[in-house]
Amino acid sequence: MLNFHSWLKKPFDEKTQFKVKELSKDPIELDDAFNKNLEFGTGGMRGIMGVGPNRINKYTIGKNTQGLSNYLNKKYNGTEIKTIVAYDSRKNSKKLAKKVANIFSANNIECLLFSELRPTPELSFAVRYFKAQCGIVITASHNPPKYNGYKVYGDDGGQLTPPEEDKIIKEINKINYNDILFKCNPVKISYIDYEIDNEYFKTVLSLGKFSNKNHKNYKIVFTPLHGASIKSIPHVLKLAGYNDVNIVEEQSKPDGNFPTVNSPNPEDKEALLMAINKAKKIKADIVIGTDPDSDRLGVAVLSYENKWEILNGNQMMMIMIDFLLNNYIQKNSSIGNEFIASTIVSSPIIKLIANHFKIDYKETLTGFKWIGKLINDNPNKNFIAGGEESLGFLIGDKIRDKDAVLSALLACEIGFIAKNNNKIFFDLLIDCYKKYGFFLEELVSYTKEGENGLKIINNVIKKYRDNPPNKIAGIDIEFFEDYKKSIKHNLISGNNEKIKLPKSNVIIFRLIDNSMIAIRPSGTEPKIKYYISVNNNFDSNKSWFKQKKVLEKKIEIIKKEFINL
Repeated sequence: MLNFHSWLKKPFDEKTQFKVKELSKDPIELDDAFNKNLEFGTGGMRGIMGVGPNRINKYTIGKNTQGLSNYLNKKYNGTEIKTIVAYDSRKNSKKLAKKVANIFSANNIECLLFSELRPTPELSFAVRYFKAQCGIVITASHNPPKYNGYKVYGDDGGQLTPPEEDKIIKEINKINYNDILFKCNPVKISYIDYEIDNEYFKTVLSLGKFSNKNHKNYKIVFTPLHGASIKSIPHVLKLAGYNDVNIVEEQSKPDGNFPTVNSPNPEDKEALLMAINKAKKIKADIVIGTDPDSDRLGVAVLSYENKWEILNGNQMMMIMIDFLLNNYIQKNSSIGNEFIASTIVSSPIIKLIANHFKIDYKETLTGFKWIGKLINDNPNKNFIAGGEESLGFLIGDKIRDKDAVLSALLACEIGFIAKNNNKIFFDLLIDCYKKYGFFLEELVSYTKEGENGLKIINNVIKKYRDNPPNKIAGIDIEFFEDYKKSIKHNLISGNNEKIKLPKSNVIIFRLIDNSMIAIRPSGTEPKIKYYISVNNNFDSNKSWFKQKKVLEKKIEIIKKEFINL
């Protein structure tokens, strides 16, 4: 455990010192707050709010910002530096964003601070629009209420990746808490809002609108889950011609307590229940919902059984990419310089779609920052779209992070166009499965908090890394991929090949029947995640129901045999 006594004197303020004294009465909580420094993961730095170096507070945020300021001043020595700061609806987000702006200003760095909460993708857009050198958003995305976080964006509008990320972390690690310059220089801070909103909305419409028909006959239910998208999605939909947007009023007000849900994550079925109940009452066509910083989109639609079904991230990504590529091919006679992107734990079906359209497919690590890096690394290629299984999706390269505002518009456009062609949204799901193969996926995750929880997670992954099985559910494993060691083992032939991606604590088993099981610790929460994908084919809607039951049973067998915590 790090020395908590240093937090009982200056530079820490009296309020912080008092809280540390109170915390010292609980050895377990004290140890968790002081056992390490918060680290950057797949979605920036996130943690529980409170005192201590392993918590989100003005000092840990301040240390990051001071180190980042030092890095920027060294890198851009002698030139004017501009930063953008945004925040979402979480508790303390606005206050922490102001602290970040103050520290930038104290280091003679210009800061454009959003006057109110805004979606994370708008921050990404703003960095590019204002030609800023850096962007910060205070958010913990979909995490529970006790969390907050700090995401850093480079001058391309994308989240930091190595080697720049490593250089900044090195500068942060040099900082002592008494090095932080908290005193604001008001001359260096200005506020932004409606000007950038309008430019962002124009860009979203240019990328996500595909129909010019009258939208009166399309009924939408929308929930922001107490988050930032209330500032953008209703307005964007109105601009696109949707006049029947029904907001879940109980969840419309930004509130960091998220009083109507256990967790503001549209991946969780419970989070969209209020919206679905409203949709049933008013006979809506589609339900859309976002997380607090509006980078993840949840969608629910009516199935053939006339039941509301929440589509997972893989299903939505499949439908949207299929739609976009069909439209792209229709408008462009020649192709060959385009690509789509996804991640190693997402559905294998995305690669099959790319193969069908003869479009280059690129696969990268989990976390949307890596898709942003792919766009940067391929400047001469046309990025069509990319996504990941955790409800993140992006169209084009004007924005460099997953964008639920843009995705929400696209989902409504796809549904509206389908309705005008006498189809329902669910038809599109089945059409894709018929065309590319039926892939059924399930994410299983377990929360393991604290230092002991971290040990449990690491031990589980180590067990499979050191002693990989030869079979799962009676099916031979063909490939065992270890992204930490960068080795892909062929367990049948005995051959190995190098994985050409940055090292990451992920292991993947690929079975001879094209099933896939991936294991990784979450980069944003104290969770271990199991990604299961199984597949089959079918040729009619009736056989789809049958095959779905078969695949569900297969997933249950894999879970029972493979997941032991």
